[in-house]
Amino acid sequence: MSSTTSSERPRNGRVPLSRFALLALTLPLAACNAVVMKPSGDIAAQQADLIVVSTLLMLLIIVPVIALTLWFAWRYRQSNTSVPYEPEWDHSTRLELIIWGAPLLIIIALGALTWISTHKLDPYRPLDRISDTKPLAAEVKPLIVEVVALDWKWLFVYPEQGVATVNELAAPVDRPIQFKITASTVMNSFYVPALAGQIYAMPGMQTQLHAVINKEGVYDGFSANYSGDGFSHMRFKFHGLSEDGFARWVASAKTEGQVLTRAEYLKLEQPSKRDPVRRYAGVDAGLFDAVLNRCVESGKMCMGQMMAIDAAGGGGKGGVDGLSVLRWRDGERPVVAALCTPENAAQFMAAPAAPTEQR
Repeated sequence: MSSTTSSERPRNGRVPLSRFALLALTLPLAACNAVVMKPSGDIAAQQADLIVVSTLLMLLIIVPVIALTLWFAWRYRQSNTSVPYEPEWDHSTRLELIIWGAPLLIIIALGALTWISTHKLDPYRPLDRISDTKPLAAEVKPLIVEVVALDWKWLFVYPEQGVATVNELAAPVDRPIQFKITASTVMNSFYVPALAGQIYAMPGMQTQLHAVINKEGVYDGFSANYSGDGFSHMRFKFHGLSEDGFARWVASAKTEGQVLTRAEYLKLEQPSKRDPVRRYAGVDAGLFDAVLNRCVESGKMCMGQMMAIDAAGGGGKGGVDGLSVLRWRDGERPVVAALCTPENAAQFMAAPAAPTEQR
């Protein structure tokens, strides 16, 4: 019986196992998406340029250090007797200047770049251009989109257009977008890689993002912050449309679905997974502010109202008596989370509402 060596296998039509292993190592690269480095929005493009410039600046140190390490190991190997042997050598002013001066210059350059880009790409800063070749016209107003991160889906409210959607976002090309972002329960992260960097969504807080999309297309959006069991399916599609296409999209939303009332929102807020796209033909006025202030439920005191009381010095013991006779919204009494004494609680439940002239 004759044996076949590994060198003979390619000639016999057999591929060495090592080649299969190399191919298996390259397979994960097939899933890489270059959208972060080749985005379609001006803010994301500037962020990609920042990554490239920062990497090149750091490579100015990394590459010479690696090269010199290999060169020193080869030149001063034990078998190379042609190199002078100087066991007493301990200092070189020229070498010290290179070792400390070059990294210091790189740090200064990176610091200046970081300072400039931090202010220029501040997500709260309104845009001053559409792209590197197109300035922003003075009469152009941004499209306002109110974003609510739910468990585990995204709600987008268009207050000027009077529509809302679940797991679907749309905006016209070359028009600034102002996102107002919050969350219903836990912290999430709003991220459309083709548009701009990720921005956190937190309950009881409003974060912002100013961005623009420069090319028509459909882009992926998702949560970049783990938020529980349904996190991996918390995704949506972002549609970059022409002005006419966006107008048709809004008109389509107005002819579909129902009105997003507060009661409907409370149902939508319940945890669910893999929610389909939903469109609402109308939205209750002030819904986003109620979500932000944690007072969507009827009769619940809003955070803004509570903070106003605290700013005025707080209620203190007995102050609940004054609160209990006020009508905060729609003739309803506020829900006070904690009362000082059982007597206060009983008095709160029994107290009549104050007449309008007293309020």
